[in-house]
Amino acid sequence: MQKNPNVRYLACPMRQMLSKIGDKWSMLVLYLISQSSGGRIRFTELQAQMTDCSKKMLAQMLRKLVENDLVCREVTGDKAPVRVDYSLSPRGRSLMPALDGLVAWAIEQYGVSVTD
Repeated sequence: MQKNPNVRYLACPMRQMLSKIGDKWSMLVLYLISQSSGGRIRFTELQAQMTDCSKKMLAQMLRKLVENDLVCREVTGDKAPVRVDYSLSPRGRSLMPALDGLVAWAIEQYGVSVTD
């Protein structure tokens, strides 16, 4: 028999944040967008850097990050093929100091930067 969920646990800010970026790819996508030229990146550029992430998974991650207001998606052009750029939203940019600290720790512990 399962107990009723703890309301304080469910409302925990850390739990809420991890539900938005705690999967395998989200933090990497956010970091790569932040490191991109001009703070904007196209899907194909992300895909070229994340060779172990399927096209389907990358599309799902970007959709989720847009839905969670961490990434902005901008479509330009009215004729096919349209150009789609991704950039960090203000909320996504506010996360970057913490994520940069985590990246610095990872480089210190494991020795290789994701953008090397």
